Amino acid sequence: MTMAEPLTPRTADAWGQLLLDCHTAGLPRDTYFEICERDDGYISGYDAVGFFTGPDAWPALDRWAFSRFRGRVLDIGVGAGRFAVPFQDRGGEIVGLDVSADALDVCRRRGLAETFLGTVDDLPESARFDTFLLLGRNLGLLESRERAPRLLGALARLSRPGARIVGTGMDPYLLDGAQHAEYLAANRRQGRMSGQMRLRLRHRLLVTDWFDYLFASLPELEALAEGTGWELAEAERHGPDYGVVLTLA
Repeated sequence: MTMAEPLTPRTADAWGQLLLDCHTAGLPRDTYFEICERDDGYISGYDAVGFFTGPDAWPALDRWAFSRFRGRVLDIGVGAGRFAVPFQDRGGEIVGLDVSADALDVCRRRGLAETFLGTVDDLPESARFDTFLLLGRNLGLLESRERAPRLLGALARLSRPGARIVGTGMDPYLLDGAQHAEYLAANRRQGRMSGQMRLRLRHRLLVTDWFDYLFASLPELEALAEGTGWELAEAERHGPDYGVVLTLA
């Protein structure tokens, strides 16, 4: 008797498919979770319903950030449009940007008028914005000490006078548990930033490619911004999570 070969998940847009499945399921949405796997095997899960909630159900930090949108807005990593759709509904001008075609499909189904498939680097040079969003802890898209200045520089080139970045992130040094402390220490031994997480997302039989996602303390964030033209103007702490406004000097 021979043992069957173990099945492996298929690499695909697990993130976008999760949002699409959650959206098409209607209400009540249940059994839909964002499953996040770290490269040391640590698993975390988040209820995907939260990606569709309106302002009345948001935590205080998200409401704080929402009140700081100004002018023409670029939502980087728009996901299901949790921030973009309410802002547009209130008369705001906003473009949802994502690398996931399925996520942008969900945004359009929810009524978002302007979407862009790709990264900030793919936007035309003529694009200009007053506010850039890195919400839902999407300051993590800074990725690393090497990538962060390039991304911040790209945003500076797309900026109108007086532009701002509104973002949320998490301080990795305030995470609970010895398993997190060991992971941060292992990163430092490898020459990586402490909170430079190597992650992939899973949904059913699908899995994304591995990617870097950065959790940085506020002093680390300020250091990453040095020389890019961006300066920390406001910060709001809620436990390990924080919100920031960076302004272009």
